[in-house]
Amino acid sequence: MTADPLAPLLDLADIATAVEHARDRFDGALGHRALRRHGGQVAAEVSLRSAVASAGLEGHDHERETVRAGTVTEPVLQGALRVAGALPGLSELWPKAPRQVLAKLHVLAAREVVTEAELGRPIDDPVVAARLDGLATLVAGGTQVTPLVLAAVVHGELLNLRPFAGPSGVVARGAARLVLLSSGFDPRGLLAVDVGHREREPEYVGAAGAFATGTPDGLRSWLRHYMSAVEVGADQLTAIGDEILAA
Repeated sequence: MTADPLAPLLDLADIATAVEHARDRFDGALGHRALRRHGGQVAAEVSLRSAVASAGLEGHDHERETVRAGTVTEPVLQGALRVAGALPGLSELWPKAPRQVLAKLHVLAAREVVTEAELGRPIDDPVVAARLDGLATLVAGGTQVTPLVLAAVVHGELLNLRPFAGPSGVVARGAARLVLLSSGFDPRGLLAVDVGHREREPEYVGAAGAFATGTPDGLRSWLRHYMSAVEVGADQLTAIGDEILAA
């Protein structure tokens, strides 16, 4: 029987505990009263905030209320909004055809940013192609680790590879959210983990660089950051619920 390639990540110091804490924080947020009658409204707000955060992480900062008003036409922000809106509809296809979905995410993210010829096409590099194949195998059932760890690995690997031209980070963050949606961990798209990455941006950038080294310490750094971002995302869900009930 082949060993799970991601299982050793849970043996890194403090990682199993960090994963448990992140999961518990999200489980607690899912009990919010607002989700009983306003779940769709909460999910829409999470989607908006996630897109604004993702665009910000690409260097395109916009005020949330300006985005909500529909007055921002900047292409990277619009791409992040398209990606966020498409995730629920792509969650079923994701584990079946991850490379196809990645191409779709890039088309959504990079329209009007890169050339038509580049849309949906990974860069021509055999190393990138091989690592994308490996990532696709993991997504398609090649690991049984918790979705939180798989999402972190998908996110970190795509940030490291930057397999697409233009706003490749938007694709990476969308793919990580798809892991959580498609696995049933967050089927309604309520976890604003990208807000967590944005709020901890210096750590996000540093931990992503550490992940790229492939060392145990580097992987641990990224996983610890990712779980901290999940906790921020869970707290964001609680804050959104409070705001909706108070409105």
